[in-house]
Amino acid sequence: MFRPERGVRGRLLAALRRLFDLQAASIWRDLGPALGSVRGTLVDAGCGASPYRQLVPDNTTYIGLDLERASEEFGYDVTDVRRFGADGSWPVDDGGADVVLSTETLEHVPDPGAFLAEAFRVLRPGGQLVLTVPFAARWHYVPYDYWRFTPSALRMLLEGAGFDDVFITARGNERTVACYKVLALLLPVAMPQREPGKLSFAPLAVLAAAPLALVLAIVGNRSLRGGAGDDCLGYTVTAARPKAPRVTARDQPEAL
Repeated sequence: MFRPERGVRGRLLAALRRLFDLQAASIWRDLGPALGSVRGTLVDAGCGASPYRQLVPDNTTYIGLDLERASEEFGYDVTDVRRFGADGSWPVDDGGADVVLSTETLEHVPDPGAFLAEAFRVLRPGGQLVLTVPFAARWHYVPYDYWRFTPSALRMLLEGAGFDDVFITARGNERTVACYKVLALLLPVAMPQREPGKLSFAPLAVLAAAPLALVLAIVGNRSLRGGAGDDCLGYTVTAARPKAPRVTARDQPEAL
């Protein structure tokens, strides 16, 4: 479960996690530049524990947004978060956001089109959507994990919701995915889960697995600097709400 970094110890643990958790590393790598210049009001839809809030400039108004049942379904019970119910309507005014952020959330949404329509509604004209989704990722938060999106599907959904300037970037490539998968096999050996939510350490397994895990983590993180591939960890997407309403053939005046 992602948590925000607090204090020196928290930052060190988070940096260590990003070394070995290539999904987290790749998202962090992409969101840093994307969020560093944000101004105005940012809505973090499906915010969880708001782990990326610290990337948002201090002079930005941050609004965390999550499900009413986030605690029961995903284990997040965070205060100072606006909640929305089963109807999917966000408690944010029309055009009330300059940026909508949504990280690793769309795969948990039963109706992605309706979710993106809400993102479009709350953005001001010219406002930006910043979105991440997984691709090579295990089934997680079972059973509330419904989709894996290709770039074609993401573009279709976003343009169908009214967005333009859609830009989709793959996070990593085949080498990144290979390292990620082997690390996923090593982790349960070194840190077996005896009870739900409780990890124990197997000292001999840790000693045996640590060198290989470190090499894989370094290679995997370096591979993120290389070109994107058709197989990847996930996608980072930016899109914009048009500054002016679209003019369609139906809107055109009839010729006399």
